[in-house]
Amino acid sequence: MLGAVSVLILAAGCRQDMQNQPRMFPQRGSSMFASGRSVRPQVLHTVARGQLYESDYFYTGLMNGKEANLMPFPVTMQVLARGQERFNIYCTPCHSRVGNGAGMIVERGYKPAANFHDPRHLNQPISHYFYVMTNGYGAMPDYKAQIAPQDRWAIAAYIRALQLSQDATLKDVPSGVQVQSLKTIAQEQGYPESDTGPWPMPATAVWPTKPVGEFSGAPGLNPAPPPVHAAKPSTKGTTGRAPAKP
Repeated sequence: MLGAVSVLILAAGCRQDMQNQPRMFPQRGSSMFASGRSVRPQVLHTVARGQLYESDYFYTGLMNGKEANLMPFPVTMQVLARGQERFNIYCTPCHSRVGNGAGMIVERGYKPAANFHDPRHLNQPISHYFYVMTNGYGAMPDYKAQIAPQDRWAIAAYIRALQLSQDATLKDVPSGVQVQSLKTIAQEQGYPESDTGPWPMPATAVWPTKPVGEFSGAPGLNPAPPPVHAAKPSTKGTTGRAPAKP
């Protein structure tokens, strides 16, 4: 008797409604919806897979295949604050807080990063930084998976602010504003005066070629060493005679 009850309970649970339920065929009509269509319209402000217009300047940083000195949206203090926050998270380990390329992991043996304050980078269009963050450059990997396009642009805008902060002159100061030297501020706050000078590149930095001379910043400012040509292997043995064929 108990076995028969168990069989009845199991049989009651073996329904096939899930696999036999009605389903919609593409482009066919349906009486389920008021519009009579089985295909549902896309939800507003959503983008289907493969339909994102990624060739736009906002996503590529390129106009007609070239970098441009133009932001795709207005730069506000909120944008700069967001860019500073993202820069401090993702960029400072290599580029440092001031963007001179002597970050903490460079001190621990990583390849020197770009110095945003050397003449070459000061003259780069702003979308150059967005493009590098998106696609990577040299030893730097891309960060498009970690940083959204909006934030990449915010970081690029903040890099411009960093460049201005390190290259500003008294002419850039509004009239009536008192300016103190960095050395004076360091002394007032108890920091050594040496902290206000140029940062030398750490001796532990790994260079693809041996650097020439002393300098501060990225290798872009350093004269390239003469190329090293490898000697051609000799076809003669130690006795001066050609080796015997096997």
